[in-house]
Amino acid sequence: MNEKNSKIIPSFFGEKRFYSADRWLKEHFGKKTIKLAIDGGFTCPNRDGSKSFGGCTFCSDSGSGEFASSIDEQISLLSDKWPHAYYLAYLQNHTNTYAPVDRLKAIYMDVLKNPEIKGLVIGTRPDCLSEEVLDLLDEINKNYFLWIELGLQTIHQTTASDINRCYDLSTFDDACRHLEKRKIKFVVHLILGLPGETEEMMLDSVRYVSAVPGIFGIKLHLLNIVKGSAMEKTHHDYQPFDSIDSYVDMVVRCLEIIPPNITIHRLTGDAPRSILINPPWSFNKRTILNRIDQQLNLRDTWQGKKAPDYVTDFK
Repeated sequence: MNEKNSKIIPSFFGEKRFYSADRWLKEHFGKKTIKLAIDGGFTCPNRDGSKSFGGCTFCSDSGSGEFASSIDEQISLLSDKWPHAYYLAYLQNHTNTYAPVDRLKAIYMDVLKNPEIKGLVIGTRPDCLSEEVLDLLDEINKNYFLWIELGLQTIHQTTASDINRCYDLSTFDDACRHLEKRKIKFVVHLILGLPGETEEMMLDSVRYVSAVPGIFGIKLHLLNIVKGSAMEKTHHDYQPFDSIDSYVDMVVRCLEIIPPNITIHRLTGDAPRSILINPPWSFNKRTILNRIDQQLNLRDTWQGKKAPDYVTDFK
């Protein structure tokens, strides 16, 4: 059997049965590397009236950045546990390429001049990557560590309209092509459990994204109904999955079809209990992650076991 196409657990996974971003970062930097969620003060074209108001229907008032705080505050909290860690600044709230380029550059460079920060992670939308913004990101990528996070959520247009995403799939495709052309790493966000989506629809989104040329990583989010979102009013009692076990089963099936060279950056949601409405078990993050590990072991399966043939000469 051709070694590159053999369906065995890749050694670069380490102790996991999937290729965690934590593992990749540790290999790349040589030590534990932590993302610090910070608020760059941005808004979103779905909130300021450029495309819509109110944001995507699942998004909280803070733009899904409930854990953002200052760099110094986060390092102070983390330094006892990881005294020798490296840090990446993660611009998370709202759309962090949605501003004039001069302002973007000033914000990015102000973060990067902090001696504790080894690189930048920028969360944005595919429709907020103009040529000027891409040129700025290209410049930063040539001099600093960088990856971009794109909020896609689903490939299905009916769902995209229902959640008020306000861009189509071709816009996502174009953004990925531009980033790949400039050799800028990018991570794609998908939400599992969006209203109206079947399990096969969710798997179709995973298959599609997994085949995008140049993709660096995937985030799988459990849909959380949270206070301050439009779904608080329209889907207050909606249960995206009826139990932890049903969600874990879905995640395992997703991992099986994701090629092993794609890094996994998230496997569940992470809403604070103070704003979480549904599902009520979502805050049990450690329990969910442990059960995913358990099921991967019990089923003797792993990331990429059911994916198309792949190569692993990507490092």
